[in-house]
Amino acid sequence: MTATTELPVVPAGPRRWAGTWRRGRVIAAFAVLTALLLLAHPLVPNWPGNAGSLLETFLPWTGLLVLPLLAAALVRRSALALVVLLLPALAWGGMFGSRLFDRREPGGDLTIVSHNVNDENPDPAGTARALAASGAQVIALEELKRSEVPKYADALAAAYPYHEVEGTVGVWSSFPLRDTRPVAIMPWTRALQTTVDTPKGSVVVFVAHLPSVRVRLDAGFTANGRDAAMRLLADAVAAESAPRTVLVGDFNGTADDRALAPITGRLRAAQDVAGDGFGFSWPAGLPLARIDQIFVGGVRPVAAWTLPATGSDHLPVAATIAF
Repeated sequence: MTATTELPVVPAGPRRWAGTWRRGRVIAAFAVLTALLLLAHPLVPNWPGNAGSLLETFLPWTGLLVLPLLAAALVRRSALALVVLLLPALAWGGMFGSRLFDRREPGGDLTIVSHNVNDENPDPAGTARALAASGAQVIALEELKRSEVPKYADALAAAYPYHEVEGTVGVWSSFPLRDTRPVAIMPWTRALQTTVDTPKGSVVVFVAHLPSVRVRLDAGFTANGRDAAMRLLADAVAAESAPRTVLVGDFNGTADDRALAPITGRLRAAQDVAGDGFGFSWPAGLPLARIDQIFVGGVRPVAAWTLPATGSDHLPVAATIAF
């Protein structure tokens, strides 16, 4: 008898593809959860440990969760997972896609720079000169060390003849300042309000440095002090009746964080409207979050961007507005 060799049976086309729709259900489930995390982040409770605020601080980075899921879907050859992965991809794109592009426009009437200069800055004069080189008409500084203020003042005096300092925050301007006063958001002064009289009209400028936040294993995201100061600052801004308002400073929070809602519900973040990219400002060496903000009301932001690093652990942020 002659021996015969049996060949393996290859499944028919439809049956072969059917397996790709059955595989990867766990990956697909994680993709759905990622999409829900993006779309329903306001529903994440702030207890325990201000978990919701912590998530929202780094919300744009949740898009990276798609990458390992995509790799797993390709390894598993799962058509189901690949299709479902469109959900978090589209959710992220709808929320943050526009920030990938440069939305700046030419023109504008006033450029403002805000910078947490760090009270341990090794080169205050060099930092001041770098900020002045931006060409801004108004420079707001936070975390000023009293003994270092004269160094900033001397370096900025030529281009910014008007300046006011309250506590650890200050404003330098090429236009006259008036009605400057501290804003009580903490037991010591870390916020001020002033009016800048420009040739195109006046604008009220608030400068603030909110309390620091930390992530601790025993307490979670320690942001309660910041949130309390935020509410006081929002009350001060709401009480201002001037038609044009600018609020700048180190908020130790992003515009996506629900804690900033008292501000973002009233003012617009210049970076979100007219920014170049995400504008992450901290930490300066590898920026992961934009906690330094320029908010505006009654004016139109036409450009927003970050400046090169100085001797601080924050990057300076800048915006140009049109009256």
